[in-house]
Amino acid sequence: MLVIQKLTKSYRRSSDTVEALAGVSLEVSAGEFAAVQGASGCGKTTLLLAAGGLLAPDGGTVEIDGRNPYALDPDRRAAFRAEKVGFVFQQFHLIPYLSVSDNVLAPALARSSPNAQKKARGLVERFGLADRAEHLPGELSVGERQRVALARALLNEPDLILADEPTGNLDEDNARIVLQSLADVAQSGRAVLLVTHDVTAAGFTQKRWRLDNGRLSEQ
Repeated sequence: MLVIQKLTKSYRRSSDTVEALAGVSLEVSAGEFAAVQGASGCGKTTLLLAAGGLLAPDGGTVEIDGRNPYALDPDRRAAFRAEKVGFVFQQFHLIPYLSVSDNVLAPALARSSPNAQKKARGLVERFGLADRAEHLPGELSVGERQRVALARALLNEPDLILADEPTGNLDEDNARIVLQSLADVAQSGRAVLLVTHDVTAAGFTQKRWRLDNGRLSEQ
C-alpha cells in the first residue's frame, strides 16, 4: 500500500543544511501496523508528510497503492489524498468552531460520500463520543479530542492511515484506546504507519524501524 524508496529531504537553516531524510526506504502492506521510532527532530514528521503527499521530497519516490502522488497536479493530488490517506496528528488540528459531529464530517467536503452522515454517526459512537457529538473541541478532554481526530481520519475509509505521535499528549488509558483503535484499523485490511518516540506505542505494531540522523534501520 505504501512504498518509499531512497527518499531524501534537506532544509536550509541559516548557513547550514539539515539532512532530515537520507535515502529512506520502507514498505507497509495492507493489513500491517508499522512504526518508525526516533527522538524529536530526527525527521519522523518529515517522513510522514512526504509519505502522505503533503511535502515533496528532494529525491526518491513515494507510491500509495501503486501511484506516485507527486506525479499529479496539485488539485488531483489533493483529491487522491482525500481518497487514499487519513492523517492523525498529535495536535489534533480540529476546527474549533465546529461540533464533534461536524469535525468528523469535514473530510466529506474534499470527497463526497452519499453515506457520510451515517458513517460519521457510527464513528462518533464507535469512539465513545455520542454524548459529546454537539460539543465544540474546546469543551472536550485531550483524549476525547484525539478520538475525534482519529474518527475524522477514518470517515472516507482511506487505505492508508498516517499517525504522527498520536499518543504524545495522552494519559496511559487514552493512549491505549487510540493505539488499539489503530491496530483494529490495520486488522480490517488497511495499512497504518505510526511515527513515535514512545517505545510502548511502537509495541502495538507488527513492523518497526528506527530513524536516526535521517537514516532508517529495521528493528
